[in-house]
Amino acid sequence: MAAYLIRRVLGALVVLLVLSAAVYVIFYALPGNPAQLVCGPKTCQPDQLHRIETELGLDQPIYLQYWHFLIGIFAGRTFSGGPEAIHCAAPCLGYSYQTGEPVTSLLLDRLPVSASLVVGGFVIWVLVGVGLGVISALRRGRALDRVVTTATLAGNSVPVFLVGLLLLIVFCVYLRWLPFPGYQPLTANPALWAQNLILPWVSLSVVSAAVYTRLTRTSMLETLAEDHIRTFRAYGLSESRVIRRHALRGALTPLITIGTIDLATSLTGATLTESLFGLPGLGQLLVTSVRNIDLPVVVGVTILAGTVIVVANMFADILYSVADRRVALA
Repeated sequence: MAAYLIRRVLGALVVLLVLSAAVYVIFYALPGNPAQLVCGPKTCQPDQLHRIETELGLDQPIYLQYWHFLIGIFAGRTFSGGPEAIHCAAPCLGYSYQTGEPVTSLLLDRLPVSASLVVGGFVIWVLVGVGLGVISALRRGRALDRVVTTATLAGNSVPVFLVGLLLLIVFCVYLRWLPFPGYQPLTANPALWAQNLILPWVSLSVVSAAVYTRLTRTSMLETLAEDHIRTFRAYGLSESRVIRRHALRGALTPLITIGTIDLATSLTGATLTESLFGLPGLGQLLVTSVRNIDLPVVVGVTILAGTVIVVANMFADILYSVADRRVALA
Protein backbone atom coordinates (compact mmCIF):
# COMPACT_ATOMS: atom_id res chain seq x y z
CA MET A 1 0.00 0.00 0.00
CA ALA A 2 2.83 2.41 0.86
CA ALA A 3 4.52 1.79 -2.50
CA TYR A 4 1.23 2.47 -4.28
CA LEU A 5 0.81 5.78 -2.43
CA ILE A 6 4.34 6.86 -3.28
CA ARG A 7 3.78 6.05 -6.96
CA ARG A 8 0.57 8.04 -7.05
CA VAL A 9 2.11 11.09 -5.33
CA LEU A 10 5.18 11.09 -7.58
CA GLY A 11 2.98 10.67 -10.63
CA ALA A 12 0.83 13.61 -9.57
CA LEU A 13 3.92 15.81 -9.07
CA VAL A 14 5.21 14.96 -12.55
CA VAL A 15 1.83 15.77 -14.11
CA LEU A 16 1.68 19.10 -12.26
CA LEU A 17 5.18 20.02 -13.45
CA VAL A 18 4.29 19.22 -17.07
CA LEU A 19 1.02 21.13 -16.68
CA SER A 20 2.74 24.24 -15.38
CA ALA A 21 5.28 24.19 -18.22
CA ALA A 22 2.60 23.71 -20.87
CA VAL A 23 0.42 26.49 -19.45
CA TYR A 24 3.36 28.90 -19.24
CA VAL A 25 4.44 28.27 -22.82
CA ILE A 26 0.90 28.54 -24.20
CA PHE A 27 0.01 31.78 -22.46
CA TYR A 28 3.36 33.60 -22.24
CA ALA A 29 5.62 32.32 -25.03
CA LEU A 30 3.23 31.76 -27.95
CA PRO A 31 1.00 34.88 -28.01
CA GLY A 32 3.88 37.34 -28.45
CA ASN A 33 5.08 40.00 -26.04
CA PRO A 34 2.91 40.07 -22.88
CA ALA A 35 4.39 43.44 -21.95
CA GLN A 36 2.18 45.02 -24.63
CA LEU A 37 -0.88 43.95 -22.63
CA VAL A 38 0.26 45.83 -19.53
CA CYS A 39 -0.12 49.12 -21.39
CA GLY A 40 -3.77 48.36 -22.08
CA PRO A 41 -5.41 50.22 -24.97
CA LYS A 42 -2.61 52.78 -25.21
CA THR A 43 0.57 52.17 -27.18
CA CYS A 44 3.78 51.82 -25.20
CA GLN A 45 6.80 53.85 -26.13
CA PRO A 46 9.96 51.77 -26.68
CA ASP A 47 11.48 52.90 -23.37
CA GLN A 48 8.23 52.10 -21.48
CA LEU A 49 8.04 48.70 -23.13
CA HIS A 50 11.65 47.95 -22.18
CA ARG A 51 11.02 49.01 -18.56
CA ILE A 52 7.96 46.75 -18.28
CA GLU A 53 9.86 43.83 -19.81
CA THR A 54 12.67 44.34 -17.28
CA GLU A 55 10.28 44.60 -14.33
CA LEU A 56 8.43 41.43 -15.30
CA GLY A 57 11.55 39.53 -16.35
CA LEU A 58 10.30 39.20 -19.91
CA ASP A 59 13.69 40.24 -21.34
CA GLN A 60 15.19 36.91 -20.27
CA PRO A 61 15.17 33.59 -22.17
CA ILE A 62 11.94 31.66 -21.91
CA TYR A 63 13.46 28.86 -19.83
CA LEU A 64 14.66 31.38 -17.22
CA GLN A 65 11.25 33.06 -17.20
CA TYR A 66 9.62 29.71 -16.51
CA TRP A 67 12.18 28.87 -13.83
CA HIS A 68 11.51 32.15 -12.00
CA PHE A 69 7.79 31.53 -12.37
CA LEU A 70 8.17 28.05 -10.85
CA ILE A 71 10.36 29.30 -8.00
CA GLY A 72 7.82 32.04 -7.29
CA ILE A 73 5.10 29.46 -6.69
CA PHE A 74 7.12 27.69 -3.99
CA ALA A 75 9.39 30.39 -2.54
CA GLY A 76 8.06 33.76 -3.70
CA ARG A 77 9.50 36.12 -6.24
CA THR A 78 10.84 39.68 -6.50
CA PHE A 79 9.87 41.75 -9.50
CA SER A 80 12.08 44.56 -10.85
CA GLY A 81 15.06 45.75 -8.81
CA GLY A 82 16.36 48.63 -6.75
CA PRO A 83 14.06 50.77 -4.60
CA GLU A 84 11.00 49.93 -6.76
CA ALA A 85 11.39 46.19 -6.25
CA ILE A 86 8.15 44.37 -5.42
CA HIS A 87 8.26 41.11 -3.49
CA CYS A 88 5.49 38.64 -4.21
CA ALA A 89 5.09 36.10 -1.42
CA ALA A 90 4.65 32.42 -2.16
CA PRO A 91 2.62 31.07 -3.81
CA CYS A 92 3.28 33.85 -6.31
CA LEU A 93 1.41 33.76 -9.62
CA GLY A 94 2.18 37.33 -10.59
CA TYR A 95 0.01 40.44 -10.66
CA SER A 96 -3.09 41.22 -12.65
CA TYR A 97 -2.46 43.37 -15.71
CA GLN A 98 -5.80 45.12 -15.22
CA THR A 99 -5.97 45.81 -11.47
CA GLY A 100 -2.40 45.30 -10.29
CA GLU A 101 -3.60 42.97 -7.52
CA PRO A 102 -1.76 39.74 -6.72
CA VAL A 103 -3.29 36.85 -8.63
CA THR A 104 -3.19 34.68 -5.50
CA SER A 105 -5.34 37.22 -3.63
CA LEU A 106 -7.87 37.30 -6.46
CA LEU A 107 -8.11 33.50 -6.45
CA LEU A 108 -8.47 33.31 -2.67
CA ASP A 109 -11.22 35.95 -2.75
CA ARG A 110 -13.23 33.98 -5.33
CA LEU A 111 -12.49 30.46 -4.08
CA PRO A 112 -15.02 30.44 -1.18
CA VAL A 113 -17.83 31.38 -3.58
CA SER A 114 -17.05 28.57 -6.02
CA ALA A 115 -16.44 26.11 -3.20
CA SER A 116 -19.79 26.97 -1.59
CA LEU A 117 -21.60 26.49 -4.90
CA VAL A 118 -19.86 23.27 -5.92
CA VAL A 119 -19.85 21.48 -2.56
CA GLY A 120 -23.54 22.16 -2.01
CA GLY A 121 -24.42 21.06 -5.52
CA PHE A 122 -22.22 17.98 -5.17
CA VAL A 123 -24.03 16.86 -2.01
CA ILE A 124 -27.40 17.24 -3.75
CA TRP A 125 -26.52 15.44 -6.97
CA VAL A 126 -24.80 12.56 -5.14
CA LEU A 127 -27.64 12.01 -2.66
CA VAL A 128 -30.36 12.32 -5.29
CA GLY A 129 -28.50 10.48 -8.05
CA VAL A 130 -27.30 7.55 -5.95
CA GLY A 131 -30.60 7.27 -4.09
CA LEU A 132 -32.73 7.23 -7.23
CA GLY A 133 -30.28 4.90 -8.98
CA VAL A 134 -30.46 2.33 -6.20
CA ILE A 135 -34.25 2.54 -5.98
CA SER A 136 -34.57 2.22 -9.75
CA ALA A 137 -32.31 -0.85 -9.81
CA LEU A 138 -34.23 -2.54 -6.99
CA ARG A 139 -37.53 -1.81 -8.79
CA ARG A 140 -36.30 -2.79 -12.23
CA GLY A 141 -39.07 -3.02 -14.82
CA ARG A 142 -41.72 -1.54 -12.55
CA ALA A 143 -43.56 1.74 -12.85
CA LEU A 144 -41.16 3.58 -10.50
CA ASP A 145 -38.17 2.44 -12.55
CA ARG A 146 -39.76 3.76 -15.75
CA VAL A 147 -40.56 7.10 -14.10
CA VAL A 148 -36.99 7.49 -12.84
CA THR A 149 -35.55 6.52 -16.24
CA THR A 150 -37.75 9.08 -18.01
CA ALA A 151 -36.80 11.76 -15.49
CA THR A 152 -33.08 11.09 -15.96
CA LEU A 153 -33.40 11.34 -19.74
CA ALA A 154 -35.15 14.69 -19.33
CA GLY A 155 -32.52 15.87 -16.85
CA ASN A 156 -29.71 14.98 -19.25
CA SER A 157 -31.30 16.91 -22.10
CA VAL A 158 -32.07 20.17 -20.30
CA PRO A 159 -29.29 22.82 -20.44
CA VAL A 160 -28.04 24.23 -17.13
CA PHE A 161 -28.88 27.82 -18.04
CA LEU A 162 -32.46 26.84 -18.90
CA VAL A 163 -32.90 25.16 -15.52
CA GLY A 164 -31.52 28.24 -13.79
CA LEU A 165 -33.80 30.61 -15.69
CA LEU A 166 -36.87 28.52 -14.90
CA LEU A 167 -35.96 28.42 -11.22
CA LEU A 168 -35.51 32.20 -11.14
CA ILE A 169 -38.80 32.84 -12.92
CA VAL A 170 -40.81 30.42 -10.80
CA PHE A 171 -39.39 30.98 -7.31
CA CYS A 172 -38.19 34.59 -7.50
CA VAL A 173 -40.68 36.24 -9.89
CA TYR A 174 -44.01 34.40 -9.69
CA LEU A 175 -44.05 32.70 -6.29
CA ARG A 176 -41.62 35.14 -4.62
CA TRP A 177 -40.56 32.49 -2.15
CA LEU A 178 -36.89 33.37 -2.51
CA PRO A 179 -34.97 36.58 -3.22
CA PHE A 180 -32.79 36.87 -6.27
CA PRO A 181 -29.50 35.12 -5.37
CA GLY A 182 -26.60 37.20 -4.14
CA TYR A 183 -23.64 35.61 -2.40
CA GLN A 184 -23.38 36.03 1.36
CA PRO A 185 -20.36 34.63 3.26
CA LEU A 186 -21.04 31.56 5.34
CA THR A 187 -19.33 33.07 8.38
CA ALA A 188 -21.49 36.21 8.26
CA ASN A 189 -24.92 34.57 8.16
CA PRO A 190 -25.21 30.79 7.54
CA ALA A 191 -28.98 30.92 7.01
CA LEU A 192 -28.74 33.73 4.44
CA TRP A 193 -25.77 31.96 2.81
CA ALA A 194 -27.83 28.81 2.26
CA GLN A 195 -30.95 30.72 1.19
CA ASN A 196 -29.06 32.53 -1.57
CA LEU A 197 -27.44 29.35 -2.83
CA ILE A 198 -30.47 27.03 -2.94
CA LEU A 199 -31.37 27.85 -6.53
CA PRO A 200 -27.76 27.73 -7.82
CA TRP A 201 -27.28 24.38 -6.06
CA VAL A 202 -30.36 22.90 -7.69
CA SER A 203 -29.47 24.35 -11.09
CA LEU A 204 -25.94 22.93 -10.93
CA SER A 205 -27.01 19.50 -9.69
CA VAL A 206 -29.86 18.65 -12.09
CA VAL A 207 -27.77 17.31 -14.97
CA SER A 208 -25.21 15.61 -12.73
CA ALA A 209 -27.95 13.97 -10.63
CA ALA A 210 -29.44 12.49 -13.81
CA VAL A 211 -26.04 11.13 -14.86
CA TYR A 212 -25.36 9.62 -11.44
CA THR A 213 -28.80 8.02 -11.37
CA ARG A 214 -28.12 6.17 -14.62
CA LEU A 215 -24.59 5.20 -13.58
CA THR A 216 -25.73 3.94 -10.18
CA ARG A 217 -28.62 1.98 -11.66
CA THR A 218 -26.38 0.29 -14.23
CA SER A 219 -23.65 -0.49 -11.70
CA MET A 220 -26.17 -1.77 -9.16
CA LEU A 221 -27.79 -4.11 -11.68
CA GLU A 222 -24.38 -5.49 -12.71
CA THR A 223 -23.42 -6.09 -9.08
CA LEU A 224 -26.72 -7.79 -8.25
CA ALA A 225 -26.15 -10.22 -11.13
CA GLU A 226 -22.69 -11.33 -9.91
CA ASP A 227 -22.09 -14.82 -8.51
CA HIS A 228 -21.10 -13.76 -5.00
CA ILE A 229 -24.43 -11.97 -4.51
CA ARG A 230 -26.31 -15.13 -5.46
CA THR A 231 -24.08 -17.06 -3.07
CA PHE A 232 -24.90 -14.75 -0.16
CA ARG A 233 -28.58 -15.15 -0.90
CA ALA A 234 -28.21 -18.93 -1.06
CA TYR A 235 -26.60 -18.89 2.38
CA GLY A 236 -29.77 -17.31 3.74
CA LEU A 237 -28.61 -13.73 4.33
CA SER A 238 -31.47 -11.27 4.48
CA GLU A 239 -32.10 -9.23 1.35
CA SER A 240 -31.53 -5.95 3.18
CA ARG A 241 -28.13 -7.14 4.43
CA VAL A 242 -27.12 -8.35 0.98
CA ILE A 243 -28.05 -4.97 -0.50
CA ARG A 244 -26.44 -2.80 2.18
CA ARG A 245 -23.22 -4.63 2.91
CA HIS A 246 -22.35 -6.27 -0.38
CA ALA A 247 -24.28 -5.07 -3.44
CA LEU A 248 -24.26 -1.38 -2.57
CA ARG A 249 -20.57 -1.32 -1.74
CA GLY A 250 -19.62 -3.01 -4.98
CA ALA A 251 -21.92 -0.80 -7.02
CA LEU A 252 -20.72 2.50 -5.54
CA THR A 253 -16.99 1.78 -5.80
CA PRO A 254 -16.73 2.85 -9.49
CA LEU A 255 -18.49 6.11 -8.62
CA ILE A 256 -15.68 7.18 -6.29
CA THR A 257 -13.40 8.21 -9.12
CA ILE A 258 -16.17 9.86 -11.11
CA GLY A 259 -17.51 11.78 -8.12
CA THR A 260 -14.12 13.06 -6.99
CA ILE A 261 -13.14 14.28 -10.45
CA ASP A 262 -16.56 15.85 -11.07
CA LEU A 263 -16.24 17.76 -7.81
CA ALA A 264 -12.82 19.07 -8.85
CA THR A 265 -13.78 20.02 -12.40
CA SER A 266 -16.91 21.82 -11.24
CA LEU A 267 -14.83 24.14 -9.06
CA THR A 268 -13.86 26.21 -12.10
CA GLY A 269 -16.33 24.71 -14.57
CA ALA A 270 -19.54 26.14 -13.14
CA THR A 271 -19.17 29.27 -15.25
CA LEU A 272 -22.74 29.29 -16.59
CA THR A 273 -24.25 28.87 -13.13
CA GLU A 274 -22.05 31.58 -11.60
CA SER A 275 -22.78 34.02 -14.43
CA LEU A 276 -26.52 33.34 -14.43
CA PHE A 277 -26.91 33.86 -10.69
CA GLY A 278 -24.33 36.65 -10.40
CA LEU A 279 -21.97 34.69 -8.14
CA PRO A 280 -18.43 36.16 -8.08
CA GLY A 281 -16.61 32.83 -8.27
CA LEU A 282 -13.61 31.47 -10.13
CA GLY A 283 -15.60 30.75 -13.28
CA GLN A 284 -16.79 34.33 -13.56
CA LEU A 285 -13.24 35.56 -12.84
CA LEU A 286 -11.91 33.38 -15.65
CA VAL A 287 -14.45 34.68 -18.16
CA THR A 288 -13.69 38.30 -17.25
CA SER A 289 -9.93 37.73 -17.43
CA VAL A 290 -10.16 36.06 -20.83
CA ARG A 291 -12.25 38.96 -22.11
CA ASN A 292 -9.66 41.47 -20.84
CA ILE A 293 -6.67 39.31 -21.91
CA ASP A 294 -5.41 39.38 -18.33
CA LEU A 295 -2.85 36.62 -18.77
CA PRO A 296 -1.58 36.23 -15.18
CA VAL A 297 -5.12 35.71 -13.89
CA VAL A 298 -5.98 33.28 -16.69
CA VAL A 299 -2.78 31.34 -15.96
CA GLY A 300 -3.53 31.38 -12.23
CA VAL A 301 -7.06 30.02 -12.65
CA THR A 302 -5.84 27.40 -15.14
CA ILE A 303 -3.07 26.16 -12.86
CA LEU A 304 -5.40 26.13 -9.86
CA ALA A 305 -8.00 24.14 -11.79
CA GLY A 306 -5.39 21.69 -13.08
CA THR A 307 -3.89 21.25 -9.61
CA VAL A 308 -7.28 20.56 -8.05
CA ILE A 309 -8.13 18.00 -10.76
CA VAL A 310 -4.77 16.20 -10.48
CA VAL A 311 -4.92 16.10 -6.68
CA ALA A 312 -8.54 14.95 -6.78
CA ASN A 313 -7.62 12.20 -9.23
CA MET A 314 -4.83 11.09 -6.91
CA PHE A 315 -7.16 10.95 -3.91
CA ALA A 316 -9.75 9.11 -6.01
CA ASP A 317 -7.18 6.43 -6.81
CA ILE A 318 -6.26 6.18 -3.13
CA LEU A 319 -9.91 5.87 -2.08
CA TYR A 320 -10.47 3.30 -4.80
CA SER A 321 -7.52 1.26 -3.53
CA VAL A 322 -8.98 1.38 -0.01
CA ALA A 323 -12.33 0.13 -1.30
CA ASP A 324 -10.70 -2.52 -3.48
CA ARG A 325 -7.35 -3.82 -2.18
CA ARG A 326 -6.57 -5.44 -5.54
CA VAL A 327 -5.91 -1.99 -7.03
CA ALA A 328 -3.00 -1.30 -4.66
CA LEU A 329 -1.47 -4.70 -5.44
CA ALA A 330 -1.64 -4.22 -9.20
